[in-house]
Amino acid sequence: MIDQSLLDEMALTTQEYLLIVRLLGRTPTLVELGLFGALWSEHCGYKNSKPLLKRFPTSAPWVLQGPGENAGVVDIGDGLAIVFKIESHNHPSAVEPYQGAATGVGGIVRDIFTMGARPIASLNSLRFGPLTQARNRYLLGGVVGGIAGYGNCIGVPTVGGEVCFDEAYTNNPLVNAMSVGLIRAEDVITARASGPGNLLLLVGADTGRDGIHGCSGLASRELSDETAEQRPTVQVGNPFLEKCLIEACLELRQSEYVVGMQDLGAAGITSSFVEAASRGGVGVELDIRRVPRREENMTPYEVMLSESQERMLVVVKKGFEDKVKAVFERWDLHSDVVGFVTDDARVRVRDGQEVVADVPVEALMEPPTYVREGVESAVVRERRERDLSQLPLPKDGNAVLLRLLASPTIASKEWVYRQYDHMNMTNTLLAPGAADAAVLRIKGTEKAIALCTDGNGRYGYLDPHRGGAIAVAEAFRNLACVGARPLAITNCLNFGNPEKAEIYFQLSEAIDGMAETCRHFGVPVVSGNVSLYNETRGEAVLPTPVVGALGLLEQAERRTGQGFRREGDLIVILGPLGQELGGSEYLCLEQGEIVGQPPLLDLRLEAGVQECCRQAVVEGLAHSAHDCSEGGLAVALAESCLAGGLGARCEVPAEGRWDGQLFGESQSRILLSLAAADLPRLTEIAERLDVPLRLLGQVGGGRLVIDPWIDLPLSELDDAWRHAIPRLLAGSQGS
Repeated sequence: MIDQSLLDEMALTTQEYLLIVRLLGRTPTLVELGLFGALWSEHCGYKNSKPLLKRFPTSAPWVLQGPGENAGVVDIGDGLAIVFKIESHNHPSAVEPYQGAATGVGGIVRDIFTMGARPIASLNSLRFGPLTQARNRYLLGGVVGGIAGYGNCIGVPTVGGEVCFDEAYTNNPLVNAMSVGLIRAEDVITARASGPGNLLLLVGADTGRDGIHGCSGLASRELSDETAEQRPTVQVGNPFLEKCLIEACLELRQSEYVVGMQDLGAAGITSSFVEAASRGGVGVELDIRRVPRREENMTPYEVMLSESQERMLVVVKKGFEDKVKAVFERWDLHSDVVGFVTDDARVRVRDGQEVVADVPVEALMEPPTYVREGVESAVVRERRERDLSQLPLPKDGNAVLLRLLASPTIASKEWVYRQYDHMNMTNTLLAPGAADAAVLRIKGTEKAIALCTDGNGRYGYLDPHRGGAIAVAEAFRNLACVGARPLAITNCLNFGNPEKAEIYFQLSEAIDGMAETCRHFGVPVVSGNVSLYNETRGEAVLPTPVVGALGLLEQAERRTGQGFRREGDLIVILGPLGQELGGSEYLCLEQGEIVGQPPLLDLRLEAGVQECCRQAVVEGLAHSAHDCSEGGLAVALAESCLAGGLGARCEVPAEGRWDGQLFGESQSRILLSLAAADLPRLTEIAERLDVPLRLLGQVGGGRLVIDPWIDLPLSELDDAWRHAIPRLLAGSQGS
């Protein structure tokens, strides 16, 4: 019997159920209702976000595949292409951090090799509550362990990312995983079922009860006090099996027997089979009795909705199934023919002779969409308009800088990335901690790609439009700092419950800001993921759009890191000195709340600063490049000193609030170091691009001096910065 509790379990409203009845002309079976519940969930169907996502620019001459497939594909020349995407595994990681994060990595990697690409890099973007709380320490340890355990086992290097901390993420951490693959452009495989009579082959792990209602019951609803009871909806990963799947599927990429491939991710068999049929404009019929299971007495409903990991759908030309199965057997992988392609555009599910579901593909793939009225929060408006001019100035600049360097959001993430193997495949040219973006060589060419993830929930909270715009701009700025030109982005939109007017406002405004910045730079969005309902007991996370950016360096040898490298080099800043404090890490530390106007973003200036930096790197003028972000100018100088092991002596003019000049987070600023003989050429480039350039000081010695406010030895800076996170973790044991 279908009642409200069952609809709640499937995240369907009463109105949606009545629509299903009208579409079918009858009462749906339990299995059919399960199919609708999964595919109409926000996680799979994007019913609250699809109209908004259409605002993104998605095309460019170098885009081979935009949104709509498992991942985006971008041409990088020489007959090669990059396949990449980012996705969330937030709620599973809140429930079971190790497996939630591990299967997040496994799922996004499958999206890459499903397209026929070899995975060559992983990145992540992580957010947690303060490490002073035991649960947040547990979540951090579990998530990082899961990412490391899975990524290291499959042999894919984890080369970059970000880790931030704020009270708003205490009950709902954000775990966004990005994967990147390399392929010959002509070898891209689509996830389409075609050719009536062709066979549907299910490959990999046996099916169990793990993950049932993962997309509808866990990912598309707020977390609750019963979170611990949701552990069965978190999948369990097997990276060694995934490694075999990678190699077998890449081997089959070269064959003529495979029509298409699709991984089994959210909603398992349901989403993979239906999405493949929809993309190909065909139908599918399957007999779930043929699905191998690792648990007894599983119902058809459970088999269709299980999200057991390391499973793939392969569409095989009829008559060639034995050849395909032989490849999988060589890799010790089990495979079974469970159905076939039809020409009637329906999804027909049999349990032996009994038909348990018979539904039009179109009905499943076109959920109702909702365009809502967004309203800005009055509380947020009041915080944004707070007058910061009367804040007392700090008494000791040295103490402020040390506190900022010890803030977990700014402090060294060495404790995190040392658990990841970033040198697998030996392509990594700029490793974690060395630069603002990771750089990987493309073997057989002179090229390299640059990769980074970026986002700032505090800016998004105060002004979601500006926060979205800055997330994109900062990602591009980080690419510019290593000498790369941005090609495309993927994004993960982490927000609360979109059914609330204030959250919908945040989502809509953030997308507008991101889209505006992408259009200004001529850079498309080629893939991504929406993660909504990130709330616990009605409290939402900060609106956190995360950007995963891809850039290209034509000459891999023309790259630079963030560390000062040569005694006597000059230090200059591209862009304004600025002194905007709103939403800054400094203000949060000093005031304990997120207030003020977030930094302004001048897109024309931003583009000029980035181009100036990129030219300086490509021409070999810049010995280091580092953007000013969290913590402002003083932190950026300290980080460049620590990364290179060299001190610096600088002078900042006394204009306005000195704490704003040192710790404010004004945008469009990049620190460069260069030889004195090259300053005239850099000045020429900056003037041509109408970019402000100011000489700050010189590299050298063993101290950081910012006259007249900062004077500290590198050893003291290093101690505060490098050991902050280990101290927080070790000092709280037993609490």
